[in-house]
Amino acid sequence: MSQPQTLLDLLAGKEMTQAVQSSPFYQAVMSQPKTKELVNAIRFLETSLETDWRTGLARLVGGGITLAACPQDTLVAVVDARDEQILQKLHEVLLNIVHAQAQQQNRPDKVDSREYAGVTAWTLDGKEGHALVGKRLLFASRAKGLKTVLDLACHVPAGTSAERAKGVAADGSLGASPAFLAAQKTVSPQAAASLFVNLKPLLAVTGLGKALEKQRTNPLAALAFAGVVESLRDSNWLSLDLRVEDGLPSKTGQDARGTTLVLRALTDGRVAGAADPAAFAVPPAGEGAWPNLAVPRRLAALSLYRDLHAFYAAKDTLFPERTSGLIFFENMMGIFFTGRDLTTEVLAEIEPQVRIVVAQPPAESAGGVSAAPIPAFAAVLRLRHPERFGKVVEEAWQKAIGLVNFTRGQKAQPGLIIDRPVYRDTKYTVAYFSAADANDGTGADPSLTVRPTLAMPGSYLILSSAEGLARDLIDALDREASAKVAPVAGTHSLLEIDGGQVAAVLSANRESLIRGDMVKKGKSRPESEAGIDMFIALVGLLDRAKLRLGADPGLTQATLAVTLNLPK
Repeated sequence: MSQPQTLLDLLAGKEMTQAVQSSPFYQAVMSQPKTKELVNAIRFLETSLETDWRTGLARLVGGGITLAACPQDTLVAVVDARDEQILQKLHEVLLNIVHAQAQQQNRPDKVDSREYAGVTAWTLDGKEGHALVGKRLLFASRAKGLKTVLDLACHVPAGTSAERAKGVAADGSLGASPAFLAAQKTVSPQAAASLFVNLKPLLAVTGLGKALEKQRTNPLAALAFAGVVESLRDSNWLSLDLRVEDGLPSKTGQDARGTTLVLRALTDGRVAGAADPAAFAVPPAGEGAWPNLAVPRRLAALSLYRDLHAFYAAKDTLFPERTSGLIFFENMMGIFFTGRDLTTEVLAEIEPQVRIVVAQPPAESAGGVSAAPIPAFAAVLRLRHPERFGKVVEEAWQKAIGLVNFTRGQKAQPGLIIDRPVYRDTKYTVAYFSAADANDGTGADPSLTVRPTLAMPGSYLILSSAEGLARDLIDALDREASAKVAPVAGTHSLLEIDGGQVAAVLSANRESLIRGDMVKKGKSRPESEAGIDMFIALVGLLDRAKLRLGADPGLTQATLAVTLNLPK
């Protein structure tokens, strides 16, 4: 953590404090006995150190923080204070507290110290070890780990922990690792914090490598996470850096607002090329995923570059064992598309552009049904030959609706009614349940708000669970064509989440979420209310999140930008 003050200004700043203190969850937490004990402990430290907690924390850690997870379950921390005096004073206060607790509990005092390499090493419990070297605190969860740190420290040039991390230390230290040095070169100079992970031993020790292999049995996971899983599995290292950016334009395009956290991850592994089974997710030069579509009341949007034809053509390599789900999918597609070859006659007709949108449909999209509309989902594809293949898709869609009606008829349930209205010169097909079939005639059945819709404006194919969302997407595609939008080169996945809309949906469904949590987890109502309110409050702090996945020369890169919704 090379710029801790930047993070302190954000996390302990006026805007964040106001946002947290105004939430119902904060009020509930502050009333708990353990929280009151924590507050009293902080006040005691403020009095002992003669400072407030914000100022004291900045003086204690403002020079930088380095954390490391090492072999033999050892955690190491190096903290560079701005003020040596407050560091020494805090150490004295902690020693006195441990001495006093031992006397009060009538147990042996485990505080001990000894000299090593000209430095006084301490332990408070007989297990951990720490030492103060000028403005620097060296800590290890195991005393033996502290000895290793002190041995290395004798050969490390003076400076902050952040400066030291960028140099090459003695043989055997992290600074001498080629993987670490390669990862450090990718860290942004503006990063407030960075993280290095040695992936090869991590994958072996934790079993994460085996977990990554499981995607081979799940076609949807392989399709969604293509390129990412392969990169992690074949990489030597993972590098992350965090930047804090102020004054970025808001999503409405109006005045700049909020603070944006930008987290970037890079690995040195990537999909090799055309011969790799996951090459269907690697866009050619100049190509990539298209920008997400913006519609009213949008909750989330996902845009993917995925060559579905190449994906399915490589199915025998990707999924050598035929799963029951894959067999069922092939059988159903054979019925819907009248025996056409799924690889060469169906998926070959779809461009490698897959866009998914989740939104709250407008109330009128329920066709007069009074039930609150549930979130709608839609997929937008682009056809290579819309004039010819569009009729094939229409036939397949109507077969699917017919199958639904046949199945529901066997259960004595009402079926879907098909209609073909026109919107902006696009004739689309919508299926809906009659409100007259609602339970007790009130239209209170939420399923009645589902109106599966097929629309094909121009060369696009829209499959939506709600008629209103399909209309909004027709408008969005029209705006996109007028703006001459281009794909994001080198990017194969784009995900956006609109936090304000999600928080509004969660708040509207708070009561049902609480009841569901009580039933599933066996919690009391106060416990469930606290958990749900905390989740809603956290989501409410999010204005927008954008995740971009792609590849730079020789590297795989993921960038997550989170814009916070803080009070001005």
